[in-house]
Amino acid sequence: MKSREIEENKENLPKDPLNPEKIDLPIYETDNFIVYACGQPHVSREEGGHIMIYAKADISDRTNLTPKQAIEYMRLSILTGEALETAMKNRGVPIVKVNYLDNGNWAFKYNRKPHLHMHILGRATDAEIQKFPEAVMLPAMESGFYDAFQPLNTYDIREIKRQIEIRLHDERFSSANW
Repeated sequence: MKSREIEENKENLPKDPLNPEKIDLPIYETDNFIVYACGQPHVSREEGGHIMIYAKADISDRTNLTPKQAIEYMRLSILTGEALETAMKNRGVPIVKVNYLDNGNWAFKYNRKPHLHMHILGRATDAEIQKFPEAVMLPAMESGFYDAFQPLNTYDIREIKRQIEIRLHDERFSSANW
């Protein structure tokens, strides 16, 4: 999908009820999902960065995906994770691992229905807060823990988009193979 089309569909992105001023920036879109850089990341950009894949339809978790959607979700997660890792390495962040998380628990704290999304977190060797190889710490958003975390910047996002485009021409990610 072209940048103009993503921009026109920006209202489809989720809003953080605690930090509405933190803007989620779209990266890529498929028929059923949108990929975006988190405005309030759980891993700061210099420690690897944070991207999310968000279902466009009202789907509470992966058990409610159609087989076609499940394949699209898995393909997109692999594509996005690889793009994040390569892009951030190219940007000087020493990522050694990418974590993929499906949670949805926090929706219950705010009396909301869970909505299918996947967190894709880069993990850097030199991280000082979300230290690798320890598990990512995920305290409540209102705890203040994430307040100083930096989102991916324009140059990071541009490089991630470039890496996605490169991979879309790779036979491994051809729709015929999925």
